[in-house]
Amino acid sequence: MDIREKTALVIRRGNEYLMGRIIYSTELRWSLSPWDAWRTRSRENAELVAGKTGGELWLFNPVAGKARKSIWA
Repeated sequence: MDIREKTALVIRRGNEYLMGRIIYSTELRWSLSPWDAWRTRSRENAELVAGKTGGELWLFNPVAGKARKSIWA
């Protein structure tokens, strides 16, 4: 297994990570932990969501337990 394949894009705003939208609401749920974050490997989708939420793109690898700001941010 190549742990690089587990790296995904997450959305960070301030010190919180986007989890998703609250069911039956337009409100967003945020978490202090990248482990809870919504993840995608699609840069296009991540950029779209980041633009709509005012967040930045971060890379998160759950195997290594590391998060860092994306070069595309």
